[in-house]
Amino acid sequence: MHRLNNLRWGRWLGFCLILLFAAFPARADEQAAWAALEQGGHVALMRHAVTVPGVGDPPGFRLDDCATQRLLSDAGRDWARRLGADLRKRGAAAGRVLTSAWCRCVETAELMDLGPVEVFEPLNSFFGTGDDGARQTEAARELMAAWRGPGMLVLVTHQVNVTALTGIYPASGEIVVLRPGGEVVGRIRP
Repeated sequence: MHRLNNLRWGRWLGFCLILLFAAFPARADEQAAWAALEQGGHVALMRHAVTVPGVGDPPGFRLDDCATQRLLSDAGRDWARRLGADLRKRGAAAGRVLTSAWCRCVETAELMDLGPVEVFEPLNSFFGTGDDGARQTEAARELMAAWRGPGMLVLVTHQVNVTALTGIYPASGEIVVLRPGGEVVGRIRP
């Protein structure tokens, strides 16, 4: 019985150590992301904040009518405001803020309050269009590669775009921080 208890204790301790060590890379990853944004000259590639439940947009949605689109939830609006406040508090200045034309992306960018928001069509979603988005992805890569600052380049877009650019499937409201050449520095998760 004593040997069985020691075995269980050892397994439990091993499991706890694995969880503890698994947490440190994520924290280091996030610290590196914040440091890069504070430094400037990096790209903050963000998936729009949390929306009301659903995937994609309702049939017949129109980009010129927010009432026809899936929009941010209250939690998404709160996250965008808090994230923008955190960035400003840390001195992470935005040199330029670009967004997809979708209302949930524009609203995320506006609520972050980092500067004037411009629609940049290559950030528009290509989810469900049958298009692989190669042209849009290349245009976004060229923009990122040319970025030198001052400040960070903020790009608010959709999961499909972030994944095409980085191979990462981001959570809603997550920022993937990149060097201008596209190398991932770290991630800031909601």
